[in-house]
Amino acid sequence: MMPVRSRRLAALLITTLLLPATLFAAEDEDSGQSKRKRKAEVAVFTIEGQLTETPKAEDLPFGPQGGESLLQLVQRFDKAAEDEDVQAAVVLLKSPAVGTAQIDELRQAMLRFTATGKPIYAHVESLTTGSYALLAGATRLSVVPTGDLFINGLYGEQLFLRGLFDLIGVTPDFLTCGTHKTAAEQYMRTGPSEASQEMSKWLYDGIYESIIRLISEGRNVDAEKVRGWIDDGLYSAEAAKEHGIIDAVETLAEFEAHIKQEHGEDLKFVKKYGKKKSSLPDLNNPFAAFQLWAEILAGPQTRRSTKDAIAIVYVDGPIMLGDPEASLFGSAGGAYSTPIQEALDEVARDDSIKALVLRVSSPGGSAVASDIILGATKRVKEKKPIVVSMGDVAASGGYYVSCGADTIFADEATITGSIGVVAGKLVTTDMWKKIGINWNPIERGENANILSSYSTFTEEEKAHFQSWMDEIYGVFKGHVTAIRGDRLAKPIDDIAGGRVYTGKQGIELGLVDRIGGLHDAINYIAEEAKLEKDDYEIRVVPRPKSFIETLFEDMAPSKKDDDEHLSLGLLEAATPLLKSADPERLMLLKQALRQLDIIHKEGVMLTMPVMDVTP
Repeated sequence: MMPVRSRRLAALLITTLLLPATLFAAEDEDSGQSKRKRKAEVAVFTIEGQLTETPKAEDLPFGPQGGESLLQLVQRFDKAAEDEDVQAAVVLLKSPAVGTAQIDELRQAMLRFTATGKPIYAHVESLTTGSYALLAGATRLSVVPTGDLFINGLYGEQLFLRGLFDLIGVTPDFLTCGTHKTAAEQYMRTGPSEASQEMSKWLYDGIYESIIRLISEGRNVDAEKVRGWIDDGLYSAEAAKEHGIIDAVETLAEFEAHIKQEHGEDLKFVKKYGKKKSSLPDLNNPFAAFQLWAEILAGPQTRRSTKDAIAIVYVDGPIMLGDPEASLFGSAGGAYSTPIQEALDEVARDDSIKALVLRVSSPGGSAVASDIILGATKRVKEKKPIVVSMGDVAASGGYYVSCGADTIFADEATITGSIGVVAGKLVTTDMWKKIGINWNPIERGENANILSSYSTFTEEEKAHFQSWMDEIYGVFKGHVTAIRGDRLAKPIDDIAGGRVYTGKQGIELGLVDRIGGLHDAINYIAEEAKLEKDDYEIRVVPRPKSFIETLFEDMAPSKKDDDEHLSLGLLEAATPLLKSADPERLMLLKQALRQLDIIHKEGVMLTMPVMDVTP
């Protein structure tokens, strides 16, 4: 029987489809435009909320579910650059959540647009350091009167849970491979080690220099002046204009009037430039509405493209073993080994796919899942060229899955490296004693207790466990040295050890080959595959699923065990308070607890420390 929630959602969907067509009229207001003389256009790009990595489906009248992807936004920018009807672009921000490497990639798209001689006008109500680094590339940047600018630098935090564990009677017991593999410190310590502080310094220095460069190049001022702006930090819109940080202080109406003054009063602002338009039938006709509903229930009728293609496969989020759990609002976040392996095998089999871009935006996770994905990339590499494009972070397991490619692209501010291994467990015996519950162990075999939560590792168990981890660490380093070879600037042990780098530092060490974004990686692999620009398509594999497909997946029985792990259970009680009081730190806490779940299942993982970098 269909779950109650799903029945309600299905009913809501039917009701929505039967609403008068006038509710959707705004989507189709330009349907007759081709019959009239076309006006000069301004393409409007509104960056709102989370800019995702993996694209969402756009095959329903409701549009894509969730935020727009980086790929989709960049493709719309590039389309506008080549569109002869487009005279200029407008960029608006609405509470954007854009990563440091994504900022760099968007700036490159903006640069390609302005290189055609077309201006970009940006208008905002407020600015942070990160959003300013993005919009500094605009031809003209304005802020509303009394708007605030918090251009005060780069701030981040590391999370340490040892105090919580001591409070509730849980003892963390973790081992690592590598002097700088500090991922376990968030469980074992109440503050960072000297190695962690050293690594954070060079990492944040590198990201900060990238931010300085973007602002300096965009505003055409020297880096020292930018540092001065940031050190002063807080500005009103009026003060920012006086300092040359922005170009104008004006309302949205004045902003629009200025653009029309520059390009003509009959200028047309295309608010959703490049996005798919609705193709709904006349919904005032109930039979047409029911026909649409029947077509939706029948599922997407996609035709298999035979055009030559470059495939993009995403490794997006923590790397985990197996399949994700189906959910109405998308599968559980993470890069799961089974669907990624299937996607890579499909790429290898499909003769119409001539090359692969593996887009990696992951801090790592399961060692087993990482190896499965790496193996699948090697099978692709035997048949066709492959390149890796790193996003905001591609470290530890994220670097493991990347190292199979001959060529790796990263943005300057990409976080990468972290070649190392961490493993361990939480010992909960004392926590149970606090509430009057005692456990009596029964074991047969010298190492039967090694992964139990009853007691910490004995010295013998620790040595046995460390030996096993060293094998995994050796395999990791072996993959890197076998493929990177003499491109490595130092011996592998001087580069690995859990050390984390920026993309620019990765270039200097030989872990990365080229600085560039997803667009650059696509162009590079097209040349490698000898594909002409207009003779191939970009194909995301697997195809993004529609809202309806996801809805009916949600109706299927869940594979997930109903029991929650301890780590998630601890979080549930405090979540409502934390969500309202400190959402950013709650997000870090969830990431750290998710890593504990991987450890709980597998005992070992390839991951980097949880950290927040907020420009």
